[in-house]
Amino acid sequence: MNSKVNETESLVPVFDGHNDVLMQLWLNHRQNPEQAFLEGPACGQMDLSRCREAGFAGGLFAAYVPSPTFPDLAEQASIVPSSGIDTRFLLEGVNKHPDFSPTPDLNSARDITIGMMAFLLRIEKASAGAVKICRNAAEIRQSIQNQALAVVMHIEGAEAIDPDLYLLDVFYAMGLRSIGPVWSRPNIFGHGVPFKFPSTPDIGPGLTELGIKLVKACNQKRIMVDLSHLDEKGFWQVAQHSDAPLVASHSNAHTLSAQSRNLTDKQLAAIKESNGFVGVNFGMSFLREDGQKSADATVDEMVRHVDYLVEKLGENNVGFGSDFDGVTLTPDMVDVRGLTKLVAALRKAGYNQQVLENICHKNWVNVLERTWGQ
Repeated sequence: MNSKVNETESLVPVFDGHNDVLMQLWLNHRQNPEQAFLEGPACGQMDLSRCREAGFAGGLFAAYVPSPTFPDLAEQASIVPSSGIDTRFLLEGVNKHPDFSPTPDLNSARDITIGMMAFLLRIEKASAGAVKICRNAAEIRQSIQNQALAVVMHIEGAEAIDPDLYLLDVFYAMGLRSIGPVWSRPNIFGHGVPFKFPSTPDIGPGLTELGIKLVKACNQKRIMVDLSHLDEKGFWQVAQHSDAPLVASHSNAHTLSAQSRNLTDKQLAAIKESNGFVGVNFGMSFLREDGQKSADATVDEMVRHVDYLVEKLGENNVGFGSDFDGVTLTPDMVDVRGLTKLVAALRKAGYNQQVLENICHKNWVNVLERTWGQ
């Protein structure tokens, strides 16, 4: 590493690759999400006040539709025939197999996703300039300079997209610039990697033909395709069919934590070759060597993965993908305000100001620019 800098320097702006605050607002503040986020306190790990306190300058805000809890999945059969997925696998396997949660049907996923994106539109309007939905890299940089929260619309799990991809056009017009084809469950576009430890990510058949069609459509629109939650076969299918940098928004190093959700050295080599990017996930079970949530865990677990990923990818291809409001954080982080502890720990580990700025926000903005174009 390069020379150390004083830990008391001003906050380094952080642009983060993943959060689930929209899910928290949907579940707990649906009547007035603008007030909950802008005025606080919102439940969960982040709202505007805490973001400002932490130096959180923006990030990818995910529309993630939670898995339904009802036991009867038969009504979801209408989404299956054109999907390329075996009906018995989707309707029986997901319901009975311990590795997967139920998959939302198209109608409910569409409605919830539109609702969550409407939250962002309302938050932006009510913020009087404090929050900006960004559609290109220049807008992100300008927002960070203006100290406005730079928000990028992201979909995690494409259950809200129809087989003809009509809704992809609609979501793009709303501001969508990033999409993960799957969460850790199957849908018409492919199979997410189930949460398993210890396990390789090579569990599952990857993308369907519709999934490959979605990847190519995203390339045409310059929408970023997020590799986090894809199984390994799906990863290599994206690598084969995509002409964009390979990006995993919130994943870690499999060598350090043998979670199925983490990336092998071979996958990291492919990401490096594409001039892609990995955002470190802050969830304890994706960080620790034992795969467990522990009262003894600290932000040093994150530093360990940053070190490893910088070694494998270079200092210009690594950043953060916290998964705030979607994971259990280390006890010393608590919520978004723990970012200051992480930045201090990286300084202590030897990262200088320039490299810190790259990891904290510039690398993310640069890979989005490489993906989206000017």
